Amino acid sequence: MVTVFLRWTWLRAVLHNGWWLVTSVYLVVDAGLSPAELVLIGSVQSAFALVFEVPAGVIADTISRKWSLVVSQALMGTAMLATGLFTSFPALLATQVLWGISWTFASGSDVALITDELNEPGRINLVLTRAARAQLTGAATGLVLLGLLAWATRRDVTIVIAGAAMAALGLYVALRFTEHNFVPIRTARWSSSWTTFRRGVTLVRRSRAILLIFAATFLVNGASDAAGRLTQKQLLDLGLPGAPDPIVWFTALGVAGLVVGAVVLRLVTQRINGAHAATDYALAALAGVLAMLMLAFARDPVTGAIAVVLLNGIVTPLTRVISTIWVNARTTADIRATTHSFLAQLEYLGEIVCGVTISAIARLTTLPLALTACAVLFAATAVLMSPRNRRSVRAGRDL
Repeated sequence: MVTVFLRWTWLRAVLHNGWWLVTSVYLVVDAGLSPAELVLIGSVQSAFALVFEVPAGVIADTISRKWSLVVSQALMGTAMLATGLFTSFPALLATQVLWGISWTFASGSDVALITDELNEPGRINLVLTRAARAQLTGAATGLVLLGLLAWATRRDVTIVIAGAAMAALGLYVALRFTEHNFVPIRTARWSSSWTTFRRGVTLVRRSRAILLIFAATFLVNGASDAAGRLTQKQLLDLGLPGAPDPIVWFTALGVAGLVVGAVVLRLVTQRINGAHAATDYALAALAGVLAMLMLAFARDPVTGAIAVVLLNGIVTPLTRVISTIWVNARTTADIRATTHSFLAQLEYLGEIVCGVTISAIARLTTLPLALTACAVLFAATAVLMSPRNRRSVRAGRDL
């Protein structure tokens, strides 16, 4: 099951990241969206995902983790495919909302499923770290393959092909995934779902460690999402060459960041599973401060490109895998997907609150000032995860 899970993780990363590379350029170049519209899409998408996240997690904990993933793949593929069919802002907003909802059926379900099926607490952190590396190598492969396809054909055609393949990947989940160690609730599902939700809330309220990582996730994800949606616009404004095609340059930058991320995760695998997790999270946030300031005040596209590699290679992968392992180690099997859904809700809430704020800054002032605001959010995260808060982290270990 570990091999099947890692292979699926890799394939999904190939399609998702390759699709987003092409889509991010498509939204700017073909659809002509403004910086404010780009961030607004992320905020509205997150608002819908925020509403669907907990019900989707409860469904995974009461009915099936495997079939939640199948539903996710079907919705995701549909949204991805439809994106390539439109260029108007309202239509693209609708496709991105559906795309966000599709992830709510996967977030937490995948980690909960492999944790239960493996049934080896001593190995699960290693497997999750391997899955994070698989995501990075798969993402790099997707950037190259779909980037080349978009360059050789058209961006909208590539987007449609990636969406169709993502929907088809649901068949792989349906046929190859097992669910032997999960017992669905067949009677009184509504009351059981409510009980599962309340138990998840109780666990979070009593764990200072989980509350700490939730707060950090809110800040760092709000900064990362807004920055990720503004990166292409800033690099193009800095004079990124338009020939042979912008997609070629963004592919190269994406691959470079993912390679750096895979190496970093390889080096810190043991650290992020132990007492150094909080320190590593704080250091990653500081790297985010540096990256955002470099990108905001860059004089040329080379400096901006280095900042993007720093953001994608260190900040995003480290904070994501640390938060996932952190929460997974402090929850129980019967509410595992629900607790991970709470974590995802904080990600979406960060995207909404911080995204709307940064969108307003981009609209009322300049793009460099909006990126500076992202740096401020990363700085607040570093302070939150500083050594003075380690006592709060340790307080959650006896759960």
